[in-house]
Amino acid sequence: MSLFHRKKRVPTPSVLIPAERQQKRDFSLLQQDETAQQLYRQLRYAVPIIDAALSKIVRLTGSYTVIASEKAVQKQLDAFVQKVSCDCSGQSLQCFTDRFLDSLLTCGNALGEILVDGRSRCVTGLHCAEPDLICLQPGRNGRQFYLRTADGSPAERPLPHPERLLFSALHPPAGKVYGVSVLHGTPALCSILLRIYECIGQNYDRIGNIRYAVTYHPSNDPTERAYTTERAQTIAKEWAAGMRASAGGEVRDFICAGDVDIKVIGAENPLLDTEVPVRQLLEQIVSKLSIPPFLLGLNWSSTERMSAQQADILTSELEYYRRLLTPVIQQVCTAFLRTIGSVAEVTVEWDTINLQDETEQALARLHNAQAMQIEQTLKEEAGGSVSRLI
Repeated sequence: MSLFHRKKRVPTPSVLIPAERQQKRDFSLLQQDETAQQLYRQLRYAVPIIDAALSKIVRLTGSYTVIASEKAVQKQLDAFVQKVSCDCSGQSLQCFTDRFLDSLLTCGNALGEILVDGRSRCVTGLHCAEPDLICLQPGRNGRQFYLRTADGSPAERPLPHPERLLFSALHPPAGKVYGVSVLHGTPALCSILLRIYECIGQNYDRIGNIRYAVTYHPSNDPTERAYTTERAQTIAKEWAAGMRASAGGEVRDFICAGDVDIKVIGAENPLLDTEVPVRQLLEQIVSKLSIPPFLLGLNWSSTERMSAQQADILTSELEYYRRLLTPVIQQVCTAFLRTIGSVAEVTVEWDTINLQDETEQALARLHNAQAMQIEQTLKEEAGGSVSRLI
């Protein structure tokens, strides 16, 4: 039996020293505390397919021609439609109606103003304003406009000259004055979509911007073990400095004495397949916008041609937007005619909406003509045979 026992060597505990690495995060989700109109504008900024769809709706609505009931003022009216100023950055009535419709689709409401010179009383331009600047209330002589104060309540006095203000609402609910945006119901879907995209970015950061686990194993030398913490801190500092240098394009070697083990963390894990959930979310968003997917660059079907059913649905949507814009165009042109002393009325003639393939339409007309010719030939042959029998 030994009187002296060798003391058991207590293992040195592992020391975890994090090495800081800079990483930029320039991706933010939607702020749900914003107002509805600000939220819808942020949706257009965050989800490009929404902005592309609304821009295509504005362009597909088409152009128009304004016709006066008196031919004597038609040239003046045409010059006004082509040259009227719009927000100091555009020219023509078409430019104003495009911006007006863009605001109508995004916010559910659109507000415009006819600018009149104080001395000559002539129409000098058109202005498309933010619809949340005013409050609309019924009055004795129609609707009255009030400026919206900081707390959201209307001002005490209504705005003068309500006939110069242009206001339209999109799909207003029963008993309501204000309309509803076409993006109503999409913020929840867009928030999930953006979270998926953010996770995809994080996964690629994990694979492309690799993380390392640097482990220092001290030897059995008591002198070395006495400075284990200091050496681990030095290794972590030098490793972090080398990684920051490599991020800036500088090649810097990492040299360390002792037993150091370097491993990659998480790079071997596979990426998640997000094609199915992303497509399901995009299908919901695109169906809300009433735009065929292939017009937005989404190849979800075997054919890229627009079917007759899709063309009819989109045409009905565009005709509805035209019905909303027609009174606005008439109000602007009528105000101009009154300033030049004319009592003529105006009508708006829209260009024909043609969404079908012209080749298919020509082929269909050819088949119809051939069918009519065959029918006519059969009738003539039938009439000749009857006359011979008589």
